[in-house]
Amino acid sequence: MQEFLPALLLGWVLGTALVFLVRWSGQHLITAACSGKTLVALSMPLLLGPGGLAFTALSWRRPRRAALGLGLVVASFLPGLYVGARDIGQLRTQGCAGGYVVIAAPGTKSIGTLSLRPGETRQLTGRIGGYQRRDYPGVFTLKAGSLDPSIKVTLGKTQVHAGESFPLTVTAVPGAPLNTYKVGVQGVQTVASKSYEATGTLEVDVH
Repeated sequence: MQEFLPALLLGWVLGTALVFLVRWSGQHLITAACSGKTLVALSMPLLLGPGGLAFTALSWRRPRRAALGLGLVVASFLPGLYVGARDIGQLRTQGCAGGYVVIAAPGTKSIGTLSLRPGETRQLTGRIGGYQRRDYPGVFTLKAGSLDPSIKVTLGKTQVHAGESFPLTVTAVPGAPLNTYKVGVQGVQTVASKSYEATGTLEVDVH
């Protein structure tokens, strides 16, 4: 135990140093706003975890070296995984991971399916997520629809800002066959010939 704990701590310190060294290098050497930064955020947890386990397995007859490998594994989770997840979250708010459209019914945060009878209409709302308005102050142009004419989709607005809610009406036309249909909602913002997209889908069950 006297040899195990210092070796474990040494492995954790070495792993932690590698996590922050790679993170610092990525932030200063990668000049693109998004490209490559997700890979940097994930690289250390993916390398230290399996690598530390493999090192431990190969060194199981040598407790100090095995403990060193376990320290690398611990570092892959904390701070490796924690820091990587936080960095990816920041990239997502900057639009690097793409955007999404949250579709919700009254009294709910979001829904993925909707049940309708033929001839029934339901009022929903949509919202552009994955982008922060301070970083993307322009408007997103909205489109919505279904590939099947049995489902009609109407937008209450055609342009919104990031985070802004908009009315969305979904109707199963009278006589619509009993089936499951897909509705798609898309928002696109174009800045200096570059497009930023947010998409969402909804399954409509006509019963």
